Amino acid sequence: MAVPVIGVLALQGDVREHVAALAAAGADARPVRRPTELDTVDGLVIPGGESTTISKLTDIFEMREPIDKRIADGMPVYGSCAGMIMLATAVLDGRPDQRGFAGIDMTVRRNAFGRQVDSFEAPVEITGVPGEPFHAVFIRAPWVERVGAGVEVIGTVTGGPAADRIVAVRQGNLLATSFHPELTGDLRVHAYFVDLVRAA
Repeated sequence: MAVPVIGVLALQGDVREHVAALAAAGADARPVRRPTELDTVDGLVIPGGESTTISKLTDIFEMREPIDKRIADGMPVYGSCAGMIMLATAVLDGRPDQRGFAGIDMTVRRNAFGRQVDSFEAPVEITGVPGEPFHAVFIRAPWVERVGAGVEVIGTVTGGPAADRIVAVRQGNLLATSFHPELTGDLRVHAYFVDLVRAA
C-alpha cells in the first residue's frame, strides 16, 4: 500500500507537531499553504490554534474554495481543537465574521470549558482507537453540543467535571477532536486518521 500524503494546513497553529506525529504514524506529511500544495495531498489536517485567525488567513491565502471543493469530493480531513471548530456547521460563541468549512453536521461551542479552565487533561474513550483511554490534552477547547443524524460520536470525556461531554466525532471521511493528540506523544489518533486516508 502506497504511503498516503497528508498535508497540515500551515496558516497558524501547531503545524510542526502534527507533521511530526503524522510522519511517525506512517504518512508522508507536509505543510500546506497554497492551493497548488493542496492539490498534492490525499488528506488534510486542520491544526489547533485560533479559529478566528485560521478563518481569516484561509481567505487571505485563497484556500477556502479549494478546501471546500476537496471536502465535497471526499478528501479526508481531521480537525483538532480550532480545526474542529473550522469543520462545524454551526459555532456558538464565535465571531460573526468567522467562517469554517461546514463539513460535519454539528454545533460546537468555542472555549466551552470556560476561561478559568484554560487547559486540563482527561481520559477519553475513542471508538476505533484500541487500547486504554486516550490521555487527552484540552487547551481552551471546544465541545460538541449537537450532532446531526450522519455524525458518529466516537469520543466522550470519561471522568472529572467535563464527564460525558462529546469531544471526538466522525462523519464519513471527516474526523474532529476537541483535544490535541499531537502534544501527547500518543500516536493512536494520528494512526487512525492515516488509516482513514489510506482507505479513502
